[in-house]
Amino acid sequence: MHDVLKQFDLHGQTALITGSSAGIGFALARGLAAAGAQVVLNGRRSVTLGEAAAALRADGADVHAQAFDASDATAVADAVARIEDEIAPIDILVNNAGMQKRAPLHEFDHDHWHELLRTNLDSVFIVGQAVAKYMIGRGRGKIINICSVQSELGRPNIAPYTATKGAVKMLTKGMAIDWGPFGLQVNGLGPGYFKTELNQALVNDPEFSKWLIGRTPSRRWGELDDLVGAAIFLASDASRFVNGHILYVDGGVTATL
Repeated sequence: MHDVLKQFDLHGQTALITGSSAGIGFALARGLAAAGAQVVLNGRRSVTLGEAAAALRADGADVHAQAFDASDATAVADAVARIEDEIAPIDILVNNAGMQKRAPLHEFDHDHWHELLRTNLDSVFIVGQAVAKYMIGRGRGKIINICSVQSELGRPNIAPYTATKGAVKMLTKGMAIDWGPFGLQVNGLGPGYFKTELNQALVNDPEFSKWLIGRTPSRRWGELDDLVGAAIFLASDASRFVNGHILYVDGGVTATL
């Protein structure tokens, strides 16, 4: 049993998590650190990022912070090179940076459309490619792209968001196909409805919350800690023959009408 559990041990591994100053990204960083990984937090706001790093250090984590825009190719290339040269080779990448905009599709602002594409989709390609170039040279690496139940299912007023998350699902599969022969595993983690800042308006809406709990076989909202085990699995040797897969952690939402 001890040897089996060692497959989940991340000691000696370095993980970069984009968009990790709060919410899902922060929870995953904390979880990977608890499994032994050195973690590199990322966000655009240095102050918020520093506070997140301090909170993890207080828990005993080995943590660094790198402020950059994950959708800016030049900034990403510079940051990834800096991490590789000054901190450690990146063994694990979690592409988590994301945002949400809600509006009826016929009224959806064009600037918001492009902002969603840049943040939710472009960043996955840009950071994924930048990190993969180093991983390919080493013949190994784990990339986890944060998908969503909206990679499979739609809801009113979020069509652009579902478009980005559907694209992330297929980009994940494409990355696995192209980079698998070089020793990389690229998989997706698809959260259902979780209590996060992104969903706070929905959490606070009694009617929606009642509908969601009734719609979810597990009969509750997701808690951030529910994602940690799945992330550790995909980041660890335990998933060494898992590639191009989307692991939905959704309480069963995608299983039922």
